[in-house]
Amino acid sequence: MTASAPKRAEELARELEAVVMDHGWVQGEYLGSEAELVARYQVSRAVFREAVRIIEHHGAAEMKRGPRGGLVVSSPELRSVQRPTTLWLDYANVTTLDLSAVRSTLELTCVRIVATNVTDESAALLRTTLAAERAAGLNGVREGRSHELHILIARLSNNPALLLFVETMANLAYERAQHLEYRDEQADEVFEAHDRVVDAIIAGDPALAQHRMRKHLSAATHYYRDRENAPEGQGLTEQRGAEQRGAEQRGAEQ
Repeated sequence: MTASAPKRAEELARELEAVVMDHGWVQGEYLGSEAELVARYQVSRAVFREAVRIIEHHGAAEMKRGPRGGLVVSSPELRSVQRPTTLWLDYANVTTLDLSAVRSTLELTCVRIVATNVTDESAALLRTTLAAERAAGLNGVREGRSHELHILIARLSNNPALLLFVETMANLAYERAQHLEYRDEQADEVFEAHDRVVDAIIAGDPALAQHRMRKHLSAATHYYRDRENAPEGQGLTEQRGAEQRGAEQRGAEQ
């Protein structure tokens, strides 16, 4: 490949991905054989194959081999997009407070949408998730199961952009906090907060659901931040402070 070949491969990848988007992501659509596409775009086989590698990495299309093979439209997986984003945010050293601010903005929007449009089906899904969360108990919290309700609410908003970013933020929050110690008291506080949020959603009260979600996220942020910043040997003091805030939160939501 010449020095300009990588740039041309990237340009060709964008051109082919634009075709996929213009056609409306018709999964399985045949875009052409290697020989046809090389001739159509007037590039070398090396440039074309590098462009295909880029496209396949993005999940927009894939090359089918064989006599009747060619480039066909596929569909990108959500997790393949999330993981690089999660890693980049961690590399950029996004702070706990910055992460919390973004999560709060996104999740309060999701809660409002779901509470405004709650259905029997969505209510059942929320209740099932709560039951599974409680059944998993403290170990579930340690394994990140407590984030599943937040992701479900984003999914029920029927907004793919919200789902992408909420799940990415939840994954990063879990990875940042998975080293922290949790006790039954903290797990119970999470379960109770989730119960209250879901009760408000199912009642069709967007304002109350947002208020309870905001309180829950704020308490979690304080807990994570206190534990991250606590000098060695002061964990119990910080933990008690977080527990006191949790008790105050419960009192404010009665």
